[in-house]
Amino acid sequence: MADQKDNIDDFKVQTAKHPNLGSAPLRQHSEQSKDRASKRLSTESNGTSDGGVGSSTPVEVTALEESFRRFAIHGDTRATGKDMHGKNWSKLCKDCGVIDGKNITLTDVDIVFSKVKKKSCRAITYDEFKVALIDLAKKKYKEKTGEEAEAEVFKLIEGKTPVIAGVTRAVASPTVSRLTDPTKFTGSHKERFDDTGRGKGKAGRVDMVDTSGYVSGYKHRGSYEKKVNKPTEGKPM
Repeated sequence: MADQKDNIDDFKVQTAKHPNLGSAPLRQHSEQSKDRASKRLSTESNGTSDGGVGSSTPVEVTALEESFRRFAIHGDTRATGKDMHGKNWSKLCKDCGVIDGKNITLTDVDIVFSKVKKKSCRAITYDEFKVALIDLAKKKYKEKTGEEAEAEVFKLIEGKTPVIAGVTRAVASPTVSRLTDPTKFTGSHKERFDDTGRGKGKAGRVDMVDTSGYVSGYKHRGSYEKKVNKPTEGKPM
């Protein structure tokens, strides 16, 4: 009872020092833990953290910006996807069908790139990329309004990825075919391959000693063994 009385007296002293303490309802420890957990999940989903720098709302990447990033990092392992060089810009316009050879040519694409980029930079940002597309849209769709032309150009690029070209084929030439065709080999090189052009392996590289007793190139090789080892069935004793 004495301990309980002391606790009550301490509470009164704290209330006297802090008048707002008694007005605020005391929350249980479990409720405080739930609030902290919900706050942490909220910040993680928004891409921010306690004490960190970031937006309070999640950043949504559009299909156009996703295509911009894919082309920006194409062929460059050190690229971050935040800016795009002129080579990848030209590839994007070509792969996505912006260049048609009539209203938009490769020269037009290069001119627009130099126009929107900063003088001290060799690449364009996403915002400059959109400005360049709007400029090309006016030339490509002259019969449409500015907003309609812009939407049409954006549709050509949204969801697209860089086109990877196939492996370069070797050009066939008489010189190359003569050097790679085993049937046309002569001398010791010819002995390394059989009639089908398949390599003989060790037999074609090492001189194998023939101990059969026949002269090289003898057509009736093995005929003597057949006569000697001929079966004697039917002969009288």
